[in-house]
Amino acid sequence: MIIRQSYPSHARATLALGLPLIGSHLAQMALHVTDTVLLGWYGVNELAAVVLGSSSFFVMFILGSGFAQAVMPMVAAALGRGDEVQVRRDARMGLWLSILFGVLIYPVFWGSEPILLALGQKPEVARLGQEFLRIAGFGMVPALLVMALKSYLAALEKTQVVLWTTLLAVGVNLALAWALIFGKLGAPELGVRGAAIASLIVQIVTFAVLAVYAALQPALRRYHLFQRFWRPDWHAMGQVFRLGWPIGVTGLAESGLFQASALMMGWIGTVELAAHGIAMEVAALAFMVHLGLSNAATVRAGRAEGAGDAQGLRDGARVAIALSFGFGVLMVTLFLTAPDQIISLFLDETKDQTADIIAFGTKLLALAALFQLADAMQVMALGLLRGIRDTRVPMIAAAVSYWMIGVPCSYMLAFKAGLGGVGLWLGLTIGLVAAASSMMWRFWTRAPRVG
Repeated sequence: MIIRQSYPSHARATLALGLPLIGSHLAQMALHVTDTVLLGWYGVNELAAVVLGSSSFFVMFILGSGFAQAVMPMVAAALGRGDEVQVRRDARMGLWLSILFGVLIYPVFWGSEPILLALGQKPEVARLGQEFLRIAGFGMVPALLVMALKSYLAALEKTQVVLWTTLLAVGVNLALAWALIFGKLGAPELGVRGAAIASLIVQIVTFAVLAVYAALQPALRRYHLFQRFWRPDWHAMGQVFRLGWPIGVTGLAESGLFQASALMMGWIGTVELAAHGIAMEVAALAFMVHLGLSNAATVRAGRAEGAGDAQGLRDGARVAIALSFGFGVLMVTLFLTAPDQIISLFLDETKDQTADIIAFGTKLLALAALFQLADAMQVMALGLLRGIRDTRVPMIAAAVSYWMIGVPCSYMLAFKAGLGGVGLWLGLTIGLVAAASSMMWRFWTRAPRVG
């Protein structure tokens, strides 16, 4: 007999699982910010090349990470059923597919200069971008393996190690990148290659730490994750592949929406693009909280679904949504009451055009308040749907919402209706509302019924 948990009990369990994941996501953002700041001090072309190279790497990473992310709900469901053998099978094939994707995508990084030139980049930036990607591209395999192990450990509710390992990675990356970019502590001055080498080393070290923990931690040894790792499991691989590729495409659709918005904002003006970048950074920081809660919701929904606990699944979903919504309300209040103070944190007020950037950024944060709740609800719905292993229809909903509704609305409102950057962000809001509405409807109609 399954005993019904109280809502406060669900809230405590969700926060215990979600808070370390939130911290890990915020620390992961700090990894990317570190390289940007250091290369900003080093040189303009080098900064542009690494921003370009990192964004190219990230797009491919998002696509390939679907297999790693599929591990989380699959392992959680297997645990809910008490099937420890399936835990190992699913996690292992998630690792296999991550390796396969990383190997297959590397030629794109090796020959990236012609691609970057075809996309209109300056020759020097394209050359440096290829230098960066030829080294950093080797990091795709360990980066995806890290994602798979994080998903595996989160499903097992071992999220503290994920947080501390990510924080360790931030510190190691800062020290290595500083030494290798600028030639400090006896290291050669390598510029963009130094940033790439530091990133690669950090990814390898992070994987090694998580792999050792997963293999040797006493409570996890019984899963024998790496025992006879070389043996293929075609049935489990097929299951991970079928669940994972739509997750990757969904992530690509969403990240592509924001890439397109930056491109269109660049058409409007430099001041507007600068304000857009700052406002997006602020919104992204808030989003990390919703993403961590969504990951927790995936694990708990997967466990409940695997155990056949329909009441627990629906109650847990209500609590996770309420927590995310409550934080969203706090962010809405902050964005509406102190937008100029927030934007000012990113700027030197003695510089030219700072006042213009603050003025426009204030408008964008007001619009960010509009889509804050929609963004929270769409990522929460995605997390819950992944928990019940429903990924294909959400992928279609994301593609339609973002690329058939959001991007066209942004373009029409910004350029045809003459609303400029404000119209562009209104279009983003419309796309996110469409995604949140369709995905929430999908979850509540697909979630197992009580009784």
